[in-house]
Amino acid sequence: MSNLKWSNKSTYSIANELRLKGHKISEDTVGRLLKQEDYSLQSNKKTIEGSSPPERDEQFNYINEKSKEFVTAREPVISVDAKKKELVGNFKNNGQTWKKKIP
Repeated sequence: MSNLKWSNKSTYSIANELRLKGHKISEDTVGRLLKQEDYSLQSNKKTIEGSSPPERDEQFNYINEKSKEFVTAREPVISVDAKKKELVGNFKNNGQTWKKKIP
């Protein structure tokens, strides 16, 4: 018996792997078998990132110094702001994984 307590694989991917090994099985059957073995779907938790690394400001200081040099030389300075949209704070992650119930 395995010590595996959880799996990030979907019932679809588990069924696919079993089919590749010659088993005739559906995603629904995989789900039923997981439930019989006391596995249940659990929502994934969002991990909270730690503090920023100390060298994070280096790039901004460099850009600031370069822009000062260009302004002093009466050259144009262009500011471009590119951000990745990201939810901030604790929010529900809709992903789910199968986890075994602890007796």
